[in-house]
Amino acid sequence: MAFVFQFPDVGEGIHEGRLVEWLVASGDTVVEDQPLVKVETDKAVVELPSPRAGTVLTLHVAADDTIHVGDPLVTLGEPGEASAQPAAPATTSREEPAHAAPATGPAEPDSVGTVTAFPSRKPLATPRTRAMARRLGVDLAAVRGTGSGGRITDEDVQKAVDGDGTQVNAAAQPVPSPAMPPPRRLPAPPPGALEERMPLSHLRKVIAGAMRASKQTSAHVTHVDEADVTELMARYRAVKPQIEAQTGARFSILPFFIKALVTVLKDFPIFNASIDETRGEIVYKRYYNIGIAVDTPEGLIVPVVRDADRTDMVTLAAEVADLAERARSRTLKLDELKGGTCTLTNIGPLGGVFATPIINQPELAIVGLHRIAERPAVVDGQIAIRHLMYMSVSFDHRWIDGADAARFMTALVRLVSEPGLLMARL
Repeated sequence: MAFVFQFPDVGEGIHEGRLVEWLVASGDTVVEDQPLVKVETDKAVVELPSPRAGTVLTLHVAADDTIHVGDPLVTLGEPGEASAQPAAPATTSREEPAHAAPATGPAEPDSVGTVTAFPSRKPLATPRTRAMARRLGVDLAAVRGTGSGGRITDEDVQKAVDGDGTQVNAAAQPVPSPAMPPPRRLPAPPPGALEERMPLSHLRKVIAGAMRASKQTSAHVTHVDEADVTELMARYRAVKPQIEAQTGARFSILPFFIKALVTVLKDFPIFNASIDETRGEIVYKRYYNIGIAVDTPEGLIVPVVRDADRTDMVTLAAEVADLAERARSRTLKLDELKGGTCTLTNIGPLGGVFATPIINQPELAIVGLHRIAERPAVVDGQIAIRHLMYMSVSFDHRWIDGADAARFMTALVRLVSEPGLLMARL
């Protein structure tokens, strides 16, 4: 019996999206949970999986069309049922036709010479599991997932390390640092053109709406303080080579700041809260999901590091790198972009003295990290060259007083200035 798959309610107040690319064509046979289509929503470009196995009978929407929740996307028939459309590739946003991954295909050797017969698609795993696999040198493409929908779990990765029926990629290479996006320049205009009009992207419209709504909602105030991170830089530089030699992955300094932020959020819970104005309540969160602002060629995206308080720094570094890489490639999943409790934006590598970031609603605060530079400072009555940086917190002054913001920043600055104290609090 034919089944019409409609654009589902993916949550987070998302009502519409843009169809980016079909991953199947009329006449293809698909398995349950196989990606069918890429859709750009207000949050990300997501792949919608097939709710059932069957044959693709009809594709109801073309690439670049706007779709709304409840609109029909594709009609699926019983396996082997003839298609009502010619068996030709659907129109996609790429030059090549899209093809479905076969349910099972010819077994091909993988990177370590092991024969696998898994569907040709990106392994399903959470950022935490990906970070764990990266640290342990496990090739997720060679791991059979036992979780829901074939998702690879932490236990599956550990079994791969133990040699329990799966393979470890012995040739795992260090993960390169994500390249900083180049400046956004316009393409060369036609000869003699003094102006050029380009349509706004869906993401840029969403960012514009979010920024306007945040400024109209919150009473923004920014508090700035200065931190001497000389000792922190020394400790980081001492452990960085050891960690990278052991894990094969790049270890950044950002996890130190994430851990410091989480520690201070526990002492100042209002900065990790949200407001339910309908019920007149402050919602204090006892979990610490830290948003990490990522600069991408298409605009700012904020993936979320979940349970940062329960994650070690090595895993945090790998998880942040993985999220940033997939933010730039627009392959994040929706659940990786929601549920944040406080956001951290690292503006330092881009230069400048300090900035006043805009709060990521419905959070109440966003912390900005700025450039670390060698500057003269007075230490014990003597002039010395130190590693100094500015740190800022933008907060909603409707619910957070300026005095509390000052205390919050004083505590945060102290932790990053005295890494021994930070280690004692972990």
